[in-house]
Amino acid sequence: MSAGPSAATGSTAAALRHVLGHFVTPLLMCIGMGLAYLGAFHAPEPHDLRVDVVGSGPSAQVLAQTLQDKSDGALSVRTVPDRAEAVNHLRTQASYGAYLPGEHPELLVAGASSDTSATVVEKVFTKVAAGQGEPLKVTDTAPTADGDPTGQGIFFLLVAVSIGSYASVAVIGGAGAVLALRIRGALAVAASLVVSVIGVVFAGPLFGLVDHGLGGLWAMAWLYSAGILLIGVGLHTFLKRWTTLGLMVLFVMLNFTSSGGIFRPELQPGFFASLHSFWNGAGFVEGVRSHVYFDGHALGGHVLVLALWFVAGLALMGLAGLAESKRRKAAVVTAMTGTATGTGTGTSSGAVAGSAEAGGAHGPRHAARNGAGTRTGAGSGEGAGAGSAERAEEEMEEEMEEEMEEAVGV
Repeated sequence: MSAGPSAATGSTAAALRHVLGHFVTPLLMCIGMGLAYLGAFHAPEPHDLRVDVVGSGPSAQVLAQTLQDKSDGALSVRTVPDRAEAVNHLRTQASYGAYLPGEHPELLVAGASSDTSATVVEKVFTKVAAGQGEPLKVTDTAPTADGDPTGQGIFFLLVAVSIGSYASVAVIGGAGAVLALRIRGALAVAASLVVSVIGVVFAGPLFGLVDHGLGGLWAMAWLYSAGILLIGVGLHTFLKRWTTLGLMVLFVMLNFTSSGGIFRPELQPGFFASLHSFWNGAGFVEGVRSHVYFDGHALGGHVLVLALWFVAGLALMGLAGLAESKRRKAAVVTAMTGTATGTGTGTSSGAVAGSAEAGGAHGPRHAARNGAGTRTGAGSGEGAGAGSAERAEEEMEEEMEEEMEEAVGV
């Protein structure tokens, strides 16, 4: 009679430990997101932001030098001989503003390159024009599509494609854990195709973020999504339930903040600015900008970044395959050793081998459980094995639900 309350207390304590242990993940997410987003976005300040002063005479030289000295490193100012050269620099993203002094001062910007950078440049030269007692005319040489007036729609498209990609990893890694790795890889590629098509629908017909170049945008969205999915499925073999947190670090915390979709690297701290040169989110955002607004300038480099992340995903899948193969062999050896020393009827070896083959990343653990169930003795092995298999299946479903909750919860 006294065992009842004691057992209930023990069960409650175990459940509390289980819940408290799972609090580690959301707390780490909170800390990581705060450090990443606030570190990257809380106080944007220009540093070496490239601008041009149009003119070749002494007055243009003096103005450029004065701006350079007063900016204290915020601006990198140089002179260009004429308007055509200034426009070319803007179209190739070699500068982010060009000031034409005179009786009617004019500022040239490229809004599609970065709306926030254009705003910073406009503030600087509005003061310069005001000092000359003249209003400033602003001309956008590369305006964004009508459906993306702020120029940040591509960034939010990046967010949608990223979430669709890494949330799909939780499904494939959890619900698809019993599948062979090659099937999980095929599911990853298929999921990336679906996610990229959804992204194109968002960008074109639904919201009009871009008004042309949807084919190229789709190709980059697929390459970007496939890279994330392959990396995620490969990492799941090693990280298990920590995969979601790992993907959030890679493809949210470090990715969104360094993409240049809100602030270009010239307005960010050095760490995030350095990531911009090789992170996959920056490759997607800058690649789409180049393809849609800047006649493909430097597009090859951005596509190369996406391709290298895709290759990294393939490499991780290969490593995962090797690891899972070793685990299956180890499970079979363990099962055969148990059969040799136990009193079972021989069904243990077959059950473990079958479970290891089907279980993929989870195979050895669940195989061992199944094997333990079938080694209970002659005549009772099949029933015990079935019970163990049911328990293993329930535990797999619980793991899948936990991964999905973590993925959807963010």
